[in-house]
Amino acid sequence: MPGYFPKYLDCQPEIQWTRGVTVPLVGSKAVKAATPAVAALIAGGAEYELLPYEHRAGEHAFGEEAVRALAGSGLVPEQIFKTLLISLDRGSDLAVAVIPVPATLSLKAAAAALGRAKATMADPAAAERSSGYVVGGISPLGQRKQLPTVIDASALTWERILCSAGKRGLQMALAPEDLVRLTGAVTAPVIAG
Repeated sequence: MPGYFPKYLDCQPEIQWTRGVTVPLVGSKAVKAATPAVAALIAGGAEYELLPYEHRAGEHAFGEEAVRALAGSGLVPEQIFKTLLISLDRGSDLAVAVIPVPATLSLKAAAAALGRAKATMADPAAAERSSGYVVGGISPLGQRKQLPTVIDASALTWERILCSAGKRGLQMALAPEDLVRLTGAVTAPVIAG
């Protein structure tokens, strides 16, 4: 059911996470964020919730793992998004594509949405170097370098969507409009088929 999002956590990152980035807020308060992605949410003034789950070592289908872990929570798989890094044109420029976990990215549509002729999937090592995150924990927020970003238009049909919060086993829920605003993304239909 689009728009349905139960409240999971009343998250206080400075209590729940012992390692992170300290982000100054209005006044003299500071909050310790779990990851650079959470720091970006806080700095951007977005409302969010963190949804941790146990990541199993050896699991390489990271999006599907998140869907399975959150299956009993009232969410549907199409509400949980994955972050993909793509190489544009000749491979020298990287970009971010954010699509629902069950979907497949149309590289042609993603390239067109970003004003480019062609796209291929980025090399995982290049994705990790560019984003500062490990594969399976790449968030569209808080990357080392802000890259051009396209978010599948289906995100806007939901009140809240989930995407990686910057580490394996941690998702963040936020309004899709906030994700678009904080990433400077364009939205377009970029799902294959």
